[in-house]
Amino acid sequence: MPNLYVISGCNGSGKTTASYTILSEMLQCRNFVNSDEIARGLSPFNLPGAAIDAGRVMVKKIRELTAAKGDFAFETTLAVRSYAKLIENTRKKGYDITLIYFWLNHPDLAVERVKNRVEAGGHNIPENVIRRRYWSGIHNLFHLYMPLTDRWLLINNSDTPATLIAEGSGTKETKVYHKEDYQLLQTLSQSPLPDVTKQSAPVQ
Repeated sequence: MPNLYVISGCNGSGKTTASYTILSEMLQCRNFVNSDEIARGLSPFNLPGAAIDAGRVMVKKIRELTAAKGDFAFETTLAVRSYAKLIENTRKKGYDITLIYFWLNHPDLAVERVKNRVEAGGHNIPENVIRRRYWSGIHNLFHLYMPLTDRWLLINNSDTPATLIAEGSGTKETKVYHKEDYQLLQTLSQSPLPDVTKQSAPVQ
């Protein structure tokens, strides 16, 4: 059975960095679709301007890989709902779906990490976009994407080393390793999405 790995988490969560180790060394998956890398290829000096075109190319590439019946992975913040249909279609074609979510325990940490990335020469993302994606991603994780999976893993990547919070299948957790973090994520997923144009709500 072919495998689809959904590598997810907010901006700055370290999902891209982790992907290159997890996918190639642990899962032997060689096909990784990354919209940022696609955008960089389309317009290296204007990544935000290339984002829409990169998204289209990414969707096309995912469909091609699905048709080829090989293992592949793609990266997303889960802040949008549009990948749900793609995952559903992939599953109908016989794929086993694994979702790995890298969590940061506060949106301020996501903002800080993106800032550090920019200072090191990486691409920038507006702060309000980072915060919006942080909250939307957690909400969609529990309410939209987890139910589509055969297996999911939640990882706290706030500190080094990262820690596995919980794992499960669909809407059921099979093992909870850090109960406090898992309950916090569940609570956040049920909370109203904050207005990111104002002061961000802290993670309590």
